[in-house]
Amino acid sequence: MSHGPTYNPPVPFNTHFHSGLNDGTLVIISGSVLPSGDRFAVNFQCVNEDIAFHFNPRFDGGLIVCNTKEKSWGKEEHKRELPFHRGQPFEIRILVTQQDYKVSVNRNHVLEYDHRIPIQRVNNLSIHGCVSLSCVDIQAPGGGFAPQQFPGGGMYNPAFPPQPFPGSNPFPAAEQHSTHFAIPYKTNIHGGLYPSKVIVISGAVTGHPKRFHVNLKFNGGTAFHFNPRFDEHSIVRNSKLNDSWGNEERQMPSFGIGFAAGQGFVIEIVCEQHAFRVNVNGKHVCNFNHRVPLNQINTLEIEGDVALQHVQF
Repeated sequence: MSHGPTYNPPVPFNTHFHSGLNDGTLVIISGSVLPSGDRFAVNFQCVNEDIAFHFNPRFDGGLIVCNTKEKSWGKEEHKRELPFHRGQPFEIRILVTQQDYKVSVNRNHVLEYDHRIPIQRVNNLSIHGCVSLSCVDIQAPGGGFAPQQFPGGGMYNPAFPPQPFPGSNPFPAAEQHSTHFAIPYKTNIHGGLYPSKVIVISGAVTGHPKRFHVNLKFNGGTAFHFNPRFDEHSIVRNSKLNDSWGNEERQMPSFGIGFAAGQGFVIEIVCEQHAFRVNVNGKHVCNFNHRVPLNQINTLEIEGDVALQHVQF
């Protein structure tokens, strides 16, 4: 079973592998590199503070250092390519196999690191350094899904999936768009929307934000306008029909706007029978009653002070 995702945890971050570390365990880390700071690290740790796998991107050296600490540090292994950028979002996937840790960043293979300490001794995951985290998800082997075979190739590898790994989110049939993240962002919603459909958007707010918005559009205008405004400390919701904006909704949850400058986020827009339900980092933010039939909505737009990492629906 999966541990379930942890949304927007503080850094330093620590958690136990409740079912131990096994062949097939997948760790998915989403977040953003802070604008300042030189290094961060992901550590697979043992009870006695030994570190089985130390994954350490270093901006001051332009490389990734990997190592093992068994009472003292061993021989470093270097990867002289750095797929991370200050102020930009990332997704790290670390797949544990019998032989090694396989690491991908933003769905691209980065490195493999052979075991120096048996995985049975590993019981803890820690993350520290110059990052903010939007989600950490630990998936047990298989994630509750049978292995998948793709034509002409080997077994499905969840560290480098050509499609979304079904165990990594609660929407296994979702269509994913993750190849073009320019802002403004626009994509068609093939088949339209319907009750139970979920849109998931992850990314990070820029360092000095004013506003951004998510629009669900139809041929006659904007069915749902979701507009966090940092300059007004509010989230405006509205529709634009026949070239005219309707009545704004601004009610706020008790915890506030739910977004912060430089911080990662995960937005879930859940299509229900009578309304959209919006969650941010796992917390309910608002409902917005439908003003346009769901099946007429065919376009998603995202614009403003965000860096976009992942969109699926």
